[in-house]
This record gives sequence, structure tokens and C-alpha cells, in this order.
Amino acid sequence: MDILSMIGLIASLVLLVYLTMKGINIIIAALLSSIVVAVTGGLNLGTALMDDYMTGFADYFASWFLVFLLGAIFGKIMQETKSAESIAQWIKRTLGTKRAVFAVVAAAAIMTYGGVSLFVVGFAVYPIALSLFRAANLPHRFIPAALVFGSISFTMTAPGSPEIQNIIPTEFFGTTPTAGGFIGVLSAFLIMVAGGLWLGKMVRKASERGETFSLPNSSKAEDESASSLAAKEEESQQPETVKNLPNVILAFLPLIIVIGLLNILSMFINPTASLLIALTTGIFLACILMNKYLKEFWEALATGAQNSLVALANTCAVVGFGSVAAQVSAFDSVVDAVVSIPGPPLLGLAVGVTVVCGITGSASGGLGIALPILAPIYLGQGVDTGDMHRVSALASGGIDSLPHNGYVVTTIRAICGETHKRAYAPIFMVSVIVPSIVLLLAVFLYSIF
Repeated sequence: MDILSMIGLIASLVLLVYLTMKGINIIIAALLSSIVVAVTGGLNLGTALMDDYMTGFADYFASWFLVFLLGAIFGKIMQETKSAESIAQWIKRTLGTKRAVFAVVAAAAIMTYGGVSLFVVGFAVYPIALSLFRAANLPHRFIPAALVFGSISFTMTAPGSPEIQNIIPTEFFGTTPTAGGFIGVLSAFLIMVAGGLWLGKMVRKASERGETFSLPNSSKAEDESASSLAAKEEESQQPETVKNLPNVILAFLPLIIVIGLLNILSMFINPTASLLIALTTGIFLACILMNKYLKEFWEALATGAQNSLVALANTCAVVGFGSVAAQVSAFDSVVDAVVSIPGPPLLGLAVGVTVVCGITGSASGGLGIALPILAPIYLGQGVDTGDMHRVSALASGGIDSLPHNGYVVTTIRAICGETHKRAYAPIFMVSVIVPSIVLLLAVFLYSIF
């Protein structure tokens, strides 16, 4: 039964990845995978689905619903008030086409670190990226990598970030969002610099090989015509676009307030409660400061609420699958193998979180599955809580960005209109390889200092 259980666990994971990459809804994919792992693991199917699956689903929903809700509404308000576009346009004007790659990464990173929803960031920054890459005649296939790298590599795992991947560990280790100290800051900085330089080098080499701005299924003549027109538009700098946007200082203020309040309040009250207060204040401030740009307040709230439910349900589905998988004997064997990895305890924690996040294709979902199991084990060993917090956050941002990751799929297909064949390789380099190397470095540094 143990061998069959292990085969079933692996098969269910392969099925989850395959169905997700084929575009099957993650909720359906997670349910089908749960059935496979339950049947092969010798579990009662009714109990596995109605009890184990739904308990994992419902517990995660109850714990993080308000965070997802306010985060999505904040992102939608920033979009509707044109604050996100104002920030992106300011970065575009400041850096220009010569630094197109850096401009796109910076725009995505600033908004993500400020608490704006990933998907809002993607849709807000893409038009700016399109304009910059087209004017500079850089390969379009690198835009998804710039967006993904700026959104989910160093910003969501850095100390002080309001992203949920940095908040979930606080619930298990009793820490604050700034946990991890100097090594945490250094790790985020290394990911940002190394990934940014590598991405820039890849784009430069592609251009030197003769690659030009080209959309999938478009002719060379169409691409050259579009690039020429975009270059002329870039030179004219159309001032009317800027006039119709809020002042960039006002646009930045809600982001600054969210980050500041989160990290100040977390020193006195629960970090999750601090984030809820910070996001609520950010929403209120954005509505007040940029009220004249907000045409449909209630509609923006409704859309934000709907977006949060979709995003949360998708993550809950993955956590539900993990809850079923955790009941089979093969899963216990995997946990024992991780905990028994030779070396410092943090290495086992890092590998465990990394593997689960990679399997599920979700950083927050992976943390929701791995930490309830692994945190008590390492807390019992007396490992520093701040170190564990930062290692867990960093580990969640490594191989979670595999091809079946929800944000990766959305960015490549829905936002950029690209294909995995053309666009995924650079994403893998800067959002999987670089963060994973830095994670190992962080484990080493935390273990000796």
C-alpha cells in the first residue's frame, strides 16, 4: 500500500500540473487530483472529499478571506482612480525606452510592494511595457518575464512586504512582517540585482541575434511598421495622457501608507490585523485623494470583491488538495525525508516549503499546506522564528513559478497574448533559478550568523 500510495501521490501531482497547464480550472483540477490521491492512498473517498478536502478549503478561506478581499479592492481602486497608470507612466517617462526592461520591472515591483494585487499590476503595467518594448524594438516575448519578475520574485518575499506570502508565516511563527533582519533584506536585494541583470542580458543578446519586437502570429512587416510608429509616438511624448492622470505623488501616497502602517502596527498588534487596517486606510485614502477620477465607487468595490473570491477559491482548492494528500502514508514519508535532510534544520524547512509550493504552483497555497505541518517540527527544535519566517517566505517564491503557476499562466496568455513556448524560458531563469540560489545562500547565512 505504501508503494501504491507513493505512486498515487506522484500521479496526482503530475495530473494537477498537467490539467492546469492545459487550461483546466484549478478547482476542477484540484478535485480530480484529490480523488486520485485518495483512492490510491487507501482513503475513504467520501471522508477525503467531504471532510479532509473541505476542512482544508474552508479553514484557509476563513483565515484569509478578509486579506484577499481588501487586497483585491485596494488594487481595483488603484486601477479605477488611474493611480496605477500614473505610477507606470511616471516610471516610463523617467527611465525611457533605453531602460525599457528596468522600467517595466520597477513599475511592477513598486506597485506589488505597495500592496496592489498581482493581477491588477499585470494588466496596468502591460500597456506601458508594450509601448516601451515596441518603441525600443525589443522582443515582445520578454515582457511576461519582466512582469512576473517584478511582481513575484523579490517583492512578495522581502521584509516589510504587505503581500500575503510575507504575512502567512507570521501566523505560524509569531513574527512580524520585517522578520529576518539584514539577511532578509540582502536576499531580496540579491534577487532584484541578479535577476534584473540576467533579464537585461537575455534581452540584449536576443536583440544582438537579430530578434525584434514581434507578436505571436504577426508578420515581420507588421512588426516593423508598429515599432516605427511607436518610436515616433515615444518621441512626441503625448502630454495629454499625463494630464488625464492623477499627480504621481498622490498616486504613491496610498502605497506608502499601506507599507508604513503594516510595519508600524505589527509591532503592537497581530500582523494580519495590521494588514487589514493598512489596506482599509489605503483604500480610503486613494478614494479621497483621487475622488475625481473614481467614476463608479460601488462598482469598483463589487469587482474587487468578485476578483478576491476567484483568487481565494483557486488557492483554497490547492490547499484542499494538500489536506487530502497529507492524509496518505506516502506524504508522511516525504515529510520524514525532508526533516531528515543532512545539514542545518533551515535547509529541511526550505526544501519542504519549496517542493510543496512548486507542486501546487502557488506560493500562498503551498505555505498554507506546508507550514501547519513543518512549523511545529522546527519550532520544537528551537530554530529562530525570524529565520524560519524569512526562509519560508523566500522558499515560497522559488519553484512556485513553474509553468502551471496561476499568475504565470495569466500573464503569458491573458495579459500578454504570448505562448509558453516563446515566453516561459526567461521566466524560469529569473523567477525560479535566481530565487532558488539566493534561498540556499540565505539558509547558509542564517545558519552561521
